[in-house]
Amino acid sequence: MNTTTIPLKSWPQRQPLVFLALAAAVWLGLYQMLIPASEGLVAALPVDRASHLGGALQFFFYDTPKVLLLLTGIVFVMGIIHTFVSPERTRAMLAGKPLGVGNGMAASLGIVTPFCSCSAVPLFIGFLQAGVPLGVTFSFLISAPMVNEVALALLFGMFGWKVAALYLGLGLSVAIVSGVVIGKLGMERYLEDWVREMQNSQTAEAVEVAHMPWGDRIQNGFAHVREIVGKVWPYILAGIALGAAIHGFVPQDFMASIMGHDAPWWSVPAAVLLGVPMYTNAAGIIPIVEALIGKGAALGTVLAFMMSVIALSAPEMIILRKVLKPQLIATFAGVVATGILLVGYVFNAVL
Repeated sequence: MNTTTIPLKSWPQRQPLVFLALAAAVWLGLYQMLIPASEGLVAALPVDRASHLGGALQFFFYDTPKVLLLLTGIVFVMGIIHTFVSPERTRAMLAGKPLGVGNGMAASLGIVTPFCSCSAVPLFIGFLQAGVPLGVTFSFLISAPMVNEVALALLFGMFGWKVAALYLGLGLSVAIVSGVVIGKLGMERYLEDWVREMQNSQTAEAVEVAHMPWGDRIQNGFAHVREIVGKVWPYILAGIALGAAIHGFVPQDFMASIMGHDAPWWSVPAAVLLGVPMYTNAAGIIPIVEALIGKGAALGTVLAFMMSVIALSAPEMIILRKVLKPQLIATFAGVVATGILLVGYVFNAVL
């Protein structure tokens, strides 16, 4: 008796809507199981749940799959959305716009691009190649890692919509104003020579996506997950591990003395300076934010630390050095750091 086996990868091609419905149901089911599963794992270990180690392990077992589930789901959806708008069309949209309008569009685009600071750099270079104004490209470069859907979703889940909305508004303001300031300074001369000499000799090919089959869109979503989640998951694990250690072992009085509500005014700039040598993305740093808040740290100070980690990271500066001269890198860092300090002080004042 002959049987025909349909390859697993062809299922999304054959029945894309059914696949999406079942995938969403599985995702929601897994998400609902996170708390009982994490508690069960700790209970199965020879560890007292009430101990520091027990609390740290539960934090790690819960937050690791939670962050990975959120990141995978959001990146998959964004991969599908990207099949409707090609990068060429995006660049054409941003080029030739008035400075303020272009900055707002670029910063808004950054919200829906799940890039860490380093992975946003190639698109930043692409914008320069397409003739997008320098200040507009910086608005995207700041917004993409600092204010994205992963950070907003996690902040909403942990602290509520008011905190998420305030973070969105202030983060966008930092990205837009920083880009406008850099654009007004006329610092194109501080691009590296090879960047300034780039000729946009090839017209971007139009990509017709209107009639792309849904099966292909789903495959593109999977490709985004493999590319982005495949790169950032080690940083997520490292960030959650650090967050678990802070959650379980770091004394509350120690953290409060550095980032607490009663800390001196210099705690915010100290947090920014502390964050620069580190490197992770929004998904990896949020668990650390949650742990620090749980230990009594001031939300504004912790968010300033978080924004410096993901928007002013040392690895990003190293990559940008291939494109920008030191004067422009210093200006970029100074303008963004000033905006982050303002965000920190505003959050501490109103919350």
